[in-house]
Amino acid sequence: MTPINRRHLLAAGLAGAWPSAWAQGLAVSDARTLLQQGGLVLGFRHALAPGTFDPPQFRLGECSTQRNLSEEGRAQARRIGAWFDAAQLQPAAVRSSPWCRCMDTATLAFGRAEPWAALGSPHGSPEATSAEHLQALRAALRGVSAQRGRLEVWVTHMFMLAALVQQSAASGEGLVLRSGADGAVQLLGRIAPA
Repeated sequence: MTPINRRHLLAAGLAGAWPSAWAQGLAVSDARTLLQQGGLVLGFRHALAPGTFDPPQFRLGECSTQRNLSEEGRAQARRIGAWFDAAQLQPAAVRSSPWCRCMDTATLAFGRAEPWAALGSPHGSPEATSAEHLQALRAALRGVSAQRGRLEVWVTHMFMLAALVQQSAASGEGLVLRSGADGAVQLLGRIAPA
């Protein structure tokens, strides 16, 4: 097993950003190997965007009408990208909620993002939209989990991660996810906010 090159993390100012707690007995030194093995999704909550909810008359295509990343949130997103670089991890796909705070987190961290409505905040009829979104997310996670070596990053909202794994996530926190043999979403560990 390849140990994490802690000197690179320290040089990038990321030692504190490395995973702080892992479920199922995974040691911190195993995190990079686990992510390299793939068949996983790293689901991030968007970086710091102060406040709660969007203004009542927000529009998806117009960032000025939405709650957006703060300067600290933008720096946090960049640190996520630096964390991946230091760990020598390259996601096969980066998908994001179409909300600006998620797209900005993904593009600042990875230089690219594919908007995906299933990762977005429901509006209009939250219950129906959430059920539809969750079904699409679970199906996509099953597909990723079936491909050894594939690592995808999804950037979304706290409530979508909570609905998917029944646990909350802090701004900029990543949840390591896979689909079990029974199709249930498994939370393998957390990457602390950068």
